Amino acid sequence: MLKIIIPTVMLLPTALLSSPKFLWTNTTSYSLLIALVSLQWLTPSYLPHKNLTPWTGIDQISSPLLTLSCWLLPLMILASQNHLQHEPPTRKRIFIATLIMVQPFIILAFSSSELTLFYISFEATLIPTLILITRWGSQPERLSAGIYLLFYTLISSLPLLVTLLYLHTQTGTLYIPMMKLTHPNPPTNSWTTSLSNLALLLAFMVKAPLYGVHLWLPKAHVEAPIAGSMLLAALLLKLGGYGIMRVTILTDYSETLLYPFLTLALWGALMTSSICLRQTDLKALIAYSSVSHMGLVIAATMIQTHWSFSGAMILMISHGLTSSMLFCLANTNYERTHSRILLLTRGMQPLLPLMTTWWLLANLTNMALPPTTNLMAELTIMVSLFNWSPLTLLLTGTATFLTASYTLFMFLTTQRGPLPPHITTTQNSSSREHILMALHIIPLLLLILKPELIA
Repeated sequence: MLKIIIPTVMLLPTALLSSPKFLWTNTTSYSLLIALVSLQWLTPSYLPHKNLTPWTGIDQISSPLLTLSCWLLPLMILASQNHLQHEPPTRKRIFIATLIMVQPFIILAFSSSELTLFYISFEATLIPTLILITRWGSQPERLSAGIYLLFYTLISSLPLLVTLLYLHTQTGTLYIPMMKLTHPNPPTNSWTTSLSNLALLLAFMVKAPLYGVHLWLPKAHVEAPIAGSMLLAALLLKLGGYGIMRVTILTDYSETLLYPFLTLALWGALMTSSICLRQTDLKALIAYSSVSHMGLVIAATMIQTHWSFSGAMILMISHGLTSSMLFCLANTNYERTHSRILLLTRGMQPLLPLMTTWWLLANLTNMALPPTTNLMAELTIMVSLFNWSPLTLLLTGTATFLTASYTLFMFLTTQRGPLPPHITTTQNSSSREHILMALHIIPLLLLILKPELIA
């Protein structure tokens, strides 16, 4: 782990000491080099853990998410260049340093084999994200978005801290490989068990986010700069899914917890998909689609079968790359039209024909077209849920149909139709933007050939 964390931390002096002329080049190329080195984590191993230490370890659940988190840092830096080109060099440096600060915390969260370290790094990712949204967001509402993010996350995570301390008194350890062998002694009071299980799940449900506690997400997405949106959609939501995977293995919760959460997750996938059909704001539409996809992940992780865990992991990785790419495409439109309203940014195909190709690829992966990994994930989850209860097919089938509907609606509205009269000229698409889109879509296409790397 230190082989990646130390070079990532060394990115900070690179960002702070580089001359303004070479700032973007140095940080992007160095972070891309780290991303390429991180691909070694995907190599299969016969051991349950790789690089196991008293604090960290990599297994089949964490390795795809670790690689994704390293892969997205250079993409976030690339996507932000145009957004910050008129700012003074000092602010550019602080912005890149804030992005770099998130990286070690996320790597520690995904690789920690001890629950206290996991909790600390899980919460520490909140600080740089909050700085990104409140300092570099473009609208006045960014402060209320930051408050929403802070309070939703903190209120749900305080019971988690209390429960971790309680578990430590019961088992004498919070070391995950050891806790799998020694479950906590069940207390005499069943209410205590139910409450501790609820507290363990709730913090990750809010982060994922579960329908009902999801209101912070669209607000944060709409107000965040492009790097903040990519960070939220591709990595921070996955912390929620990863946390549920880790915790559900350790706890034996009863059906009184399973049924409400699972029903709410599937109902939320249906509701947020239907909300997407009437959205006028492009970023809010993509944000609500994230809630819909993560609803499937929550439902899959709750039933704890090998197939459902495999499907949830593939969906998290596929959704991370797809939603990040959609936010980048929405940002290219926003930088040219200075509007996120769908009706004011329609008909872009004649002006930016190559961008339409990227839009098409991103939308096709979002609606799970065969043979993409998104389809493999959704089919695996739907089959494992159907095996658990045949009634779930009604909810998952309808949600999938609505996903295809709003994805086509988004593509046709942004690319087709008459050009709005106020758009007379527009800036051509740049090589930087095409490289950014290619670095999102190429991993998605390569994973079709070898999906077992992320399963």
